[in-house]
Amino acid sequence: MDRQVSALPGDRRFFERNGPFPIQVLAECAGARIEADGADGGDAAPYVGIAPLQSAGPREVSFLDNRRYAPLLEQTKAGVVILSSAFVDKLPKGTIGLVSQTPYLAWARVASLFHPLPAVEPGIHPTAVIGAGTVIDPTAQIGPFVVLGANVQVGAGTRIDAHAVIGDGVTIGARCRLGSHACVSHALLGDRVTLLTGARIGQEGFGFAVGPDGFETVPQLGRVVLEDGVEVGANSTIDRGSSQDTVIGAGSRLDNLVQIGHNTRLGRCCIVVSQAGISGSTELGDFVTVAAQAGLIGHIRIGAKARIGAQCGVMSDVEAGADVIGSPAMPFREFFRNVAVLRRLAKKASQNGGGEA
Repeated sequence: MDRQVSALPGDRRFFERNGPFPIQVLAECAGARIEADGADGGDAAPYVGIAPLQSAGPREVSFLDNRRYAPLLEQTKAGVVILSSAFVDKLPKGTIGLVSQTPYLAWARVASLFHPLPAVEPGIHPTAVIGAGTVIDPTAQIGPFVVLGANVQVGAGTRIDAHAVIGDGVTIGARCRLGSHACVSHALLGDRVTLLTGARIGQEGFGFAVGPDGFETVPQLGRVVLEDGVEVGANSTIDRGSSQDTVIGAGSRLDNLVQIGHNTRLGRCCIVVSQAGISGSTELGDFVTVAAQAGLIGHIRIGAKARIGAQCGVMSDVEAGADVIGSPAMPFREFFRNVAVLRRLAKKASQNGGGEA
């Protein structure tokens, strides 16, 4: 068994590989200009792949987007490096620069050029179970043991992997990718939606009333709407609404192990990082970031472009553009001032032998 650790990304056993590509194609893909002072910027042999600065060779492409790694740039043997204009003067002799104002975005595009997602293979696996009235575009791929309920709609170029379960009436748009064991019910998915392995979409929300003999479940009669370009990480859950819809805005990204409660609404291009939880009926504006393990109570509003720090406990509305951290949440500067005061008090108490400060 081959246990050798590869120095290069993109093991052919697991990832598609395209190429080689000439520098002009790479520059066009990256939207970058070629900086070839001291290097062969036109007639060089095509480049075969991508690699980190420290391991890339003359026929490979690398990138730099963090000043901390500038020393690696000066020593790299990469044939091409994607970078900002601030680092051009550190390019080794013989290395071509692809200069971009957004190096990481350019790198993402070039990496995708060399390593595209696997192509959809149209067809329905013979073990799949298809309900009555379900319509599957002929260009879609339905994998082994997939279950599609009645009256499901599956759009063009969509791929549904093994053992996924799609409930009655669900609509899935074009070019979506649903990972193995994903479960979807009571939901409308737009185009280019991605659900990673084990994502759960549309289950009952956490709604109950207290009666004389205990708890009584409140019917959850809403839906989940995932707008175009939404991505949901592995084993994340999005509850359907109780009396209105749970909505995840276009382009939003949810990490693994995220919980979204019923009736929650996320605006466009929100980010919710691993193990964060958002309680029911909370509303996030556009471009909000919720960092790892943050918790938001229900029925509050987070303004556009606000940033919620890691392990933050948010118990009230947050203004647009605000940065908050701590539990209860407070502005970053206030939080760290409080931390500094507590440290000084603790140090003074220690110097006084543990007595009162």
